[in-house]
Amino acid sequence: MSHGLYVSFWLPTVVLGAALAIKLPSILKLWRDPLLRAVGGLLVFACAVFVFAAPKTIAWTNRVTGVPNIAAPWVYSLLTALSASWLLLIIAWRNGRTERSAQTRRATRWVVSVYAGVVVALWVLFALADVPVEQIRDLDTYYANTPFMREEILLYLLAHTVACSVTARLVWNWSRTEGLDAWLRWGLRFLGAGYVTNLLFSAAKLTAVGARWTGHDLDWLNTNIAPSAACIAATLVAIGFIVPHAGQYLQERWRIRRRHRSLRPLSRLMRSVTGAREPFDLRATPELRLIRRETFIRDALLQLARYLDDDLRARSYDAGVALGFERGRAQALAAAVTLLDAVEARERSLRQPQPPAAASSAASATSPATSADPSGSSRPDTTYLLREIQAVSRVLRHPVDIQAVRAHAAAPAESMSTHE
Repeated sequence: MSHGLYVSFWLPTVVLGAALAIKLPSILKLWRDPLLRAVGGLLVFACAVFVFAAPKTIAWTNRVTGVPNIAAPWVYSLLTALSASWLLLIIAWRNGRTERSAQTRRATRWVVSVYAGVVVALWVLFALADVPVEQIRDLDTYYANTPFMREEILLYLLAHTVACSVTARLVWNWSRTEGLDAWLRWGLRFLGAGYVTNLLFSAAKLTAVGARWTGHDLDWLNTNIAPSAACIAATLVAIGFIVPHAGQYLQERWRIRRRHRSLRPLSRLMRSVTGAREPFDLRATPELRLIRRETFIRDALLQLARYLDDDLRARSYDAGVALGFERGRAQALAAAVTLLDAVEARERSLRQPQPPAAASSAASATSPATSADPSGSSRPDTTYLLREIQAVSRVLRHPVDIQAVRAHAAAPAESMSTHE
């Protein structure tokens, strides 16, 4: 046995183990969910198959038990259990916890009963067979014409082929369903490719065994093609389970980081208001960094509320629409113009200190519509600014557009469009 072949058996085991590690928290947390239990069983049996099918493990099993080729029915049983888990997974996927639960239970009992019967038959046939010469890599073809062992080999291959064919067809049909999440669809495609490749494993084995029955030698299909197909198939199946979770996780992380980065212009502007910046911690999670930046921005916006000019925002919105911007962008540009004007008004107020006696009147003068206005005017509306900080921050990256809206809003009334 070459070292490369040895590695090829363990590579899919590692990938399958990674898929199991990713799914394990959900499986343990939601153990009563039949779908998650089916996924867990599938991954456990898949890992076990490749662990015990590795040539060194086969030799170890035979040596420890002292029974030549005892690893054969054991590996066959694990592969049969894996085949059953494929069907159980499809049953859970198709039916779920719906009004068809009675149908689901019947189908589950049927699969378990049939494949448990196959496992029992495998051990009975092995006990009846005479297989004294240990075969590590080519047992299926070496004993292809041996009574009872011949039937055992054919039985496990047929059970595997039937389960793989049904699963491949249903997974491919599901992958073409409308409305699926893109990551789930790709996961199903990898699963489908894995099950189709598994059929190549069965086809290679059956062809090699059939050749022995007719007196021909195609053992290379059994010793080279079949193991390679099994390794590729297992890797594809593992990737099929990993892709939806890893893809959604990475997509969410990218969305959070992009949102955090898009708030940078508004955050920088707010530093001129507070004289500080949001708390920064290298160990903080992306979610926490985003929350801290949003909180910092909203707190700073509230400090600017007394300087906001609602009339300027209304004129700027009309100017944005008149300049041809769609309404959402015009609203964001109007908010940006108002915000920049408020920052400038605050800076002017700080540069021109007033005598104590005039402080209250100065505050009223710089804030034409505050909650403390004796005329009873309402506080400037900050709802849009606080809610749509993303949109406002994005338009701050386009100072030319902001300047155009600002200039148009400041034009004499007769030059404004009829939108005003």
